[in-house]
Amino acid sequence: MQRKKLQPHEFLFSKIIQLYDSQLTRHCNMLVGDTMSGKSTCWKVLTEAKTAMCKEDKIDGYNVCNTFVMNSKSITLSELYGAYDLQTFEWADGILSCIFKQCSESDRPDEKWILFDGPVDAMWIESMNSVMDDNKILTLINGDRIPLTNSMCLLFEVEDLAVASPATVSRAGMIYIDGASMGYMPYVTSWIEKR
Repeated sequence: MQRKKLQPHEFLFSKIIQLYDSQLTRHCNMLVGDTMSGKSTCWKVLTEAKTAMCKEDKIDGYNVCNTFVMNSKSITLSELYGAYDLQTFEWADGILSCIFKQCSESDRPDEKWILFDGPVDAMWIESMNSVMDDNKILTLINGDRIPLTNSMCLLFEVEDLAVASPATVSRAGMIYIDGASMGYMPYVTSWIEKR
């Protein structure tokens, strides 16, 4: 956090450690909280710390973290998962299926974090339930089954779970980040220090 010129706030430390602990037991986690509560800072600091421990400190058990960030609400279901061309009947992979294939086929030990930054919507999240549970397989409309390997994990950065089904919520580890616990002073202090 000091390298990133951020304020070392105890509340944020505890949330970073909670995310780390939750990832040890679950391959799918959700960071839940208001805008400016520190959700992005939480996962960014953790990925950079793990990468530094691997590259610089050469500590066993840590690998480089690669992140693949997308907002699934900003694109259609066809663009996300893939679809058949109605004129040629050829399958075209979507953004998520391309990322899944690339990560699944990689034999490098690097950690691959697929991060969904945006609201959880019942339309697209239901197709992720088979990935989020113990099957760990993304099944596409064309019959492709892409496994979530041990070096891959899912992370959702959401404001609330108002439209998420109980099936979705029960499959993920939850880390709630309350913006009021940290307040706005760390942001102000960092801004002043940068100027």
